[in-house]
Amino acid sequence: LALALALLAAPARADGGAAAAEEVKIEVLHLPESCSPKSKKGDLLNAHYDGFLASNGSKFYCSRTQNDGHPKWFVLGVGQVIKGLDIAMMNMCPGEKRKVVIPPSLAYGQQGYAQGKIPPNATLIFEIELYAVNKGPRSVEAFHQIDKDSDKKLSQLEISQYLKEEFARDGKKRHPSVHDEILADIFKKNDHDGDGYISAKEYNVYQHDEL
Repeated sequence: LALALALLAAPARADGGAAAAEEVKIEVLHLPESCSPKSKKGDLLNAHYDGFLASNGSKFYCSRTQNDGHPKWFVLGVGQVIKGLDIAMMNMCPGEKRKVVIPPSLAYGQQGYAQGKIPPNATLIFEIELYAVNKGPRSVEAFHQIDKDSDKKLSQLEISQYLKEEFARDGKKRHPSVHDEILADIFKKNDHDGDGYISAKEYNVYQHDEL
């Protein structure tokens, strides 16, 4: 369901990006001799990372203790991780390790998180190891896979059929209402002109010239 999740994710806002990037401090701990490909917005990344509070060095998160120790998969630049990590992991290649310092404004801000594990206004430190950089679920190939009639727009029927195929592939039993809720949410967040279709432009938050 990677594509469905990416379509559900609201596109990341571009405003203030340059100023925000200056606030994230990045230290490269290890750089492979061959550093390619480099990550960009919309790529599907596979990584492990540990999170620490800058104030006292205590660890609040370790991806190696989640999901049976498997690295995490997420799409870069669409808000599936905190904004500071989206910024910190740009232009990173497989095998690279980084230590990054993220200010509260690009982390959990005044609210904090995880029932006090991350207090309000906390500066965070992450140690990141990147394993893979793949084409993201909003790739040109994914669009053409769903666009069965090749009219450069995705209808509710086309996306509905895609969701049914993905549900069948993962084999989990779901109430029919789950399909309807996901479909409705996809169009609510992506059909910006309300015409009942997701156009190539609306889908194309990652700026693919091929579309």
